[in-house]
Amino acid sequence: GSWDMYRAYRDMREANYKGADKYFHARGNYDAARRGPGGAWAARVISDARENWQSGVSGRGAEDTRLDQEANAWGRNGGDPNRYRPKGLPKKY
Repeated sequence: GSWDMYRAYRDMREANYKGADKYFHARGNYDAARRGPGGAWAARVISDARENWQSGVSGRGAEDTRLDQEANAWGRNGGDPNRYRPKGLPKKY
């Protein structure tokens, strides 16, 4: 699961596409959770750690953290990550 989370993060950084953050959150959690309970656990731990760090350091605020966690949970619970896919994001992702 941790590899899935890393791959989504790496792709998000590579794509550098405005509005794609939530898609990559959902996708990383979705891919990790599909590996089973251990993958879902890894996705939850990594997502929570990232959001706790980000909310304290980045200054993006509680609303952004809430929306990120919503996308994380959506993907982790089997929701289609494409719900968050922005128009124009290259098909590669």
